[in-house]
Parts: sequence; structure tokens; C-alpha cells
Amino acid sequence: MVFRNSWYGLLLLGIVALPTLVRASGPPSEPAKVMMLGVFHFANPGRDMVKATVADVTTAGNQAYLAGLATRLAAFRPTAVLVECVRSAQPRHDAAYAAYRSGTAQLAVNETQQIGYRVAREAGLDAVTCFDEDEVHWQGGPMLEYIAAREPGLKAEMDAMFASLSGRESREQASLGLPELLRLANDPGRDRENKGLYLLTNAVGAGDGFIGADASASWWHRNFRMYANVQAAAGPGSRVLVIAGSGHTAILRDLLAIDGQRQAEDVLPYLEPEPAGGRAD
Repeated sequence: MVFRNSWYGLLLLGIVALPTLVRASGPPSEPAKVMMLGVFHFANPGRDMVKATVADVTTAGNQAYLAGLATRLAAFRPTAVLVECVRSAQPRHDAAYAAYRSGTAQLAVNETQQIGYRVAREAGLDAVTCFDEDEVHWQGGPMLEYIAAREPGLKAEMDAMFASLSGRESREQASLGLPELLRLANDPGRDRENKGLYLLTNAVGAGDGFIGADASASWWHRNFRMYANVQAAAGPGSRVLVIAGSGHTAILRDLLAIDGQRQAEDVLPYLEPEPAGGRAD
């Protein structure tokens, strides 16, 4: 009985002291802020279903815009810049970024360096962070073979749709400036359209192996892993910029929107170029 009363008394003392301990530890940290920047691939490898010849980001005008964009994004004060490269490539990017910072290397023609390296340097960061998980691939091959063999009507519909989307993207890449192209890559309507493509084939094989649903799930699987890496980088009080292809950010933005521990920062205002003569205050 003495032991029981002593234990109970200590428990009460702990409960009474808890508010004091919480106050002594200071206010809770602010939730992480995360900004998603969707991009088209500046050095397009041609692996996507929608094909297009992309704009040349090395022109003088586009280089000036990218330099200004990096300055504006650095004003977000990121504590980390996450870029679409696999984590096994981190040492290679560490070396390339160090060479760029020291002035001994030029930027390669890809968004990781043209935007990610520039922003990280402007923000005073020691590195960019690889966060891709591309060993988890979109398992679309078997589904496409299934459609070709069993659903010729759907195949014709898909071929026509992808031809139309490829034509639209080629026209946009040829006629629009880089600010407009990046705005489209971050447009909510385009995000919905991008995700809707997977619903078009989701019912393929329903009740008969679910080959369409499994293909769609494989793409979300990769993006869930990528978002886990975002979560790991975006602890309390941090400010994280995520740069990835718009097919990824369309999904990553959905996950961020329902993440109760992190807040989304809208990237669209940062994409606006400085007016001639600077911004008016």
C-alpha cells in the first residue's frame, strides 16, 4: 500500500509539473512550409507518353529569366531544395553543385541544375537533395499490351488523345515563353488533366486481374515514396522547395494539401518575371 500511494503521488506530481515543463520548453515550432514547383523536363529524355520538342532554355532571354526566378525562389528562404534525382546520385550532385558554386563548372541543361542549383546557391545552401524513387516504375507495359490485344476501341481512343496532347504541347513549347510554360506546368487544371489520364485506363481488366488499376497504383506508389522523402526533409520550422516534373507534382500537391503537419506555399506568384525597372513597392 505504501508503494502504491508513493507511485500515485509521483504520478500526480508529474501531471501537475507537465504544464510547467511544456512552458519551459518554449512555444512549439512552426509547421514546415513546402513549395512545389512543377516543370517540364528541360533536357527531355522522351520517355513520357506525351512527346514534344521542348523550348531551348539556354537562350539569353531564358537564362535571364531563370536567374531572376532563382532570386525570387530564394526569397522563400528554403532550408532545403529537393530535386528529381535518385538518392544514389547524391554524391554526383554534391560534386557537381560544389563545382558550380566555386565557379569551375557551367550548369547542365536540366531543371535540376538550371533551377535547383541556382536557388540553392542563392539561398546559401551547401547542397541540393535528391528525393526521387524511380526504381518503382510505372507498370504500364503489360496494361498497354492488354489493351492492344483486347480493347482496340480504347487503344484507338488513347492513340488519338496522346497525339492531340503531344501536338498541343509541341505548339506551346514552340510559341510560349518560359514563364508561361512554367505557369502551365503548375496550373491546377493541368494537374487534374494529368491525373485523369490514369483514370482513363484504371478500369482495364476490372474483375479480371485489375491490370489497369495496378498500373495506376504503381505510379502513385512511386509518388508516395517521393512524398515520404519530402516529409523526412520537411520537419517543423523548415522551408522546403520541391522541384520535379509536373506529372509528379500533380500528385505530390494533393498529398501536401491533406498533410496536417505541413503547409503549402503557392509557387505561382514566384513565377512572375520582374517588370522592367524592377518591382514597384
